Amino acid sequence: MISLDEGLSRVLARARPLGDEPVGLETAYGRVLAEPLTARGDAPRAAVSAMDGYAVLDADLTTTPARLPVVARIFAGAADPAPLEAGTCARIFTGAPVPPGADRVVIQEQVRADGDWAVFEAAPGPARHIRAAGSDFRTGDILVEPGRRLDARALVAAAAADRDHVRVHRRPRVVILGTGDELAEPGRALKTPGAIPESVSFGVMGLVLAWGGQVVGRRRLPDDPQALEIAARQALDDADVVVVTGGASVGERDFAKSMFPDGALDLIFAKVAIKPGKPVWFARAGDRLVLGLPGNPTSAMVTGRLFLAPLLAGLSGRDPLEALAWREAALGAPLKPVGDRETLERGRIQNGRVEALSDQDSGSQRALAAADVLIRRRPSAPAAEVGEMVSVLDF
Repeated sequence: MISLDEGLSRVLARARPLGDEPVGLETAYGRVLAEPLTARGDAPRAAVSAMDGYAVLDADLTTTPARLPVVARIFAGAADPAPLEAGTCARIFTGAPVPPGADRVVIQEQVRADGDWAVFEAAPGPARHIRAAGSDFRTGDILVEPGRRLDARALVAAAAADRDHVRVHRRPRVVILGTGDELAEPGRALKTPGAIPESVSFGVMGLVLAWGGQVVGRRRLPDDPQALEIAARQALDDADVVVVTGGASVGERDFAKSMFPDGALDLIFAKVAIKPGKPVWFARAGDRLVLGLPGNPTSAMVTGRLFLAPLLAGLSGRDPLEALAWREAALGAPLKPVGDRETLERGRIQNGRVEALSDQDSGSQRALAAADVLIRRRPSAPAAEVGEMVSVLDF
């Protein structure tokens, strides 16, 4: 049995990107950029107006009031406007190309329209209200660095760079295998004597989606060795990561490891000295990875958050340490001493302080829904008083 830090170290060592692929911008949200995103052209491509107003020559406004004929109306998207001649002005709108020769745009609030003429009652201020060609970026400029998870703002930059596709890291494909004769699909459990709703796989699905993976299969399996072996073989064919829930202890029907073909699993660790979640295990099967989570819902979610989240983050191109961003928080209520295993207590932030939930049972699902942080407590940690600092992880 290894420590939590050692277990995390072994997971992080294998949390490396799987490769990359091109995707269209419409499906790129949340993906991780695999190469620098560079501009295909200048922005703006030509000098454009920053405001609605009138394009003028400075020489025509040396004396005010000035009255100039409006010789053109220029809208955004216009191509190659005619040069502006002395003694004239052009009505222009935000984003429209500035006619050659114009020195500034006078905003419309400072101009009085009089039919086909514009009257400038006073000299304009220092602002020219013109965005120079290439003032935002130039051809070849890097707009977004690789490793960035593409959010709404990054997608704006990608589109502005005239990119319809971006190259992103491939999302890890995940198959979830839930084991146990006692499990039934939600909505059917009450109709089946002795059954309980299978809940863990849905939490695992949430973790997969939150940390960059895609679920390509979710199966609920009986404790039948033959059925389990068939499912395991298929999962290894379909997935980059197989997550097995349940069957990780030493009972007569705990087949989580033996369900895989003989010699297929190369165990990376078999148990971790934590509470809850000691039976969590991690293995390699060729170029596939297999993570075994305990069957108790809270144990599964705690170990999934600790080990599956950074694994998927790294495989999808993110920094896996993003998933392990522990921080310090002050206690809002005292904590009892813990035993000889490192303990992850479920807690909640209240008024800027953290409090452990009263129900720490590994099978509790109501308390699981109420928790928003894990409180990390070292082996044999003594009681902690209100105001003491503890290490927490968003849950």
